[in-house]
Amino acid sequence: MTFAALVAVAVFAGVVGSMVGVGGGIVVVPVLTLVFDVPIKVAVATSLICVVATSSAAQTVFVTKGMTNLRLGMSLEIMTTLGAIAGGLTAVLISGRILQGAFAVILVYVAYTMNRRGGDVIPLRTGLLEASYVDPADGRRVAYGVRRLKIGVLLSFLAGNVSGLVGLGGGGFKVPIMNVVMGVPLKATIATSNLMIGATAATGAVIFYGRGFVDARYAVPMAIGILLGARLGPRLAVRLSSRTLGTSFQVLLLVFAALMATRAAGY
Repeated sequence: MTFAALVAVAVFAGVVGSMVGVGGGIVVVPVLTLVFDVPIKVAVATSLICVVATSSAAQTVFVTKGMTNLRLGMSLEIMTTLGAIAGGLTAVLISGRILQGAFAVILVYVAYTMNRRGGDVIPLRTGLLEASYVDPADGRRVAYGVRRLKIGVLLSFLAGNVSGLVGLGGGGFKVPIMNVVMGVPLKATIATSNLMIGATAATGAVIFYGRGFVDARYAVPMAIGILLGARLGPRLAVRLSSRTLGTSFQVLLLVFAALMATRAAGY
């Protein structure tokens, strides 16, 4: 029964995570700790493995649709990976409650940042890492360039650190960094984030595995469910409006932030 329940949760996490570009960690970590009473560090390790699976499955859809900006993803991933190493080493040394509190604060911050933006960015041609794609929601071609690349690269280190620290794959920060700071349209941001989170999460997962926090009882069923859900999420994402995607993302972040804050406080 537990195996089936874990798979079902993971399917939902895969759909949501791939749909908004965060890899499912915002679902996996809170559910494992709050519902299944899994230790936070084991939950984080499981989440990182699931993020790798989400990234692999989602890219089969996003790359086919031409939405993934491969050059941008590779430009940001070096600093993100370095941040993931630092975050993973830190996470195995500090208490579970601190991790839960950090998780809640990060989720609230990301939701606030995206709400403050008030909708998707207006794409501009900048001459830097330019790309284009056809939006399946309305059939129009969206052409854009990247802004403030240097700032985005620096902030990517922070995104990677968050990934290693709380098992998010960094997507919770990568999405607003690329969308809000770098001016990349939301759907291209989600697609590119799904590409990057796999490499980032794999770095953190190796550290947690080396410290003995990967438990096959949770990792196997969750990975199976994530692979199934992550193939559906991108198909939904490309058909929804950017505003719908953004609002869904913010609501989900706030719900799980409240749950994790409650657990961190000892209730």
